[in-house]
Amino acid sequence: MDVRRANKIAEDLEQFILTGEYADGERLDEVKLAEQFGVSRTPIREAFQQLTVSGLVEQLPRRGVFVRQPGPVELLEMFEYMAEIEAVCGRLAAKRISDEALGLLEEANAKCEEAVQKGDADEYYRKNEQFHHLIYKQSGNGFLEQEAFRLHRRLKPFRRIQLHLRGRMKQSLAEHKAIVEALNDSKPEEAANALRDHVAVQGEKFHHLMIKMKSAAE
Repeated sequence: MDVRRANKIAEDLEQFILTGEYADGERLDEVKLAEQFGVSRTPIREAFQQLTVSGLVEQLPRRGVFVRQPGPVELLEMFEYMAEIEAVCGRLAAKRISDEALGLLEEANAKCEEAVQKGDADEYYRKNEQFHHLIYKQSGNGFLEQEAFRLHRRLKPFRRIQLHLRGRMKQSLAEHKAIVEALNDSKPEEAANALRDHVAVQGEKFHHLMIKMKSAAE
């Protein structure tokens, strides 16, 4: 139960940070947040750990936890790097992916389609994670897989929230289908290009969403 609470609190705090409700450098008060969410301090601390991994907060010894909002240039650089990392994973996976893994990708994508039909962006993201992690693994390169997984965790809040933009889930699903087709046909460059474009557009959509959400909050 505490894990689910911590996950939900982390997601709520992510949105507060990304929409500017918490300013860059602002200290997050553990006690006040526990009162606000009606929980003990344990789920708050666990949520802080999750936010630390994604780089949205910084924990300073004996000082506390502080908001760290990445700037647009830093985010652009991370998404560019992530797009290239995923492209390499796709290129290698197109040569190495197993029939079993292709079946699992189709299954994950079917779950994504169900989430689109329900309009559930958070459920879509959970299945989307499975989809991408399968491709990392099927690259057949353990070091590359770990690097992709690490950066995916770093960009998780930004990749997740852009799915709330109108029409983005349907667009993402269509991109997934193109990726699966390229992998199924063993076409390395097509798989690489499809994954590169898929991730790059996430950064673009995130940027537009943040402008829209911050304007609405003013």
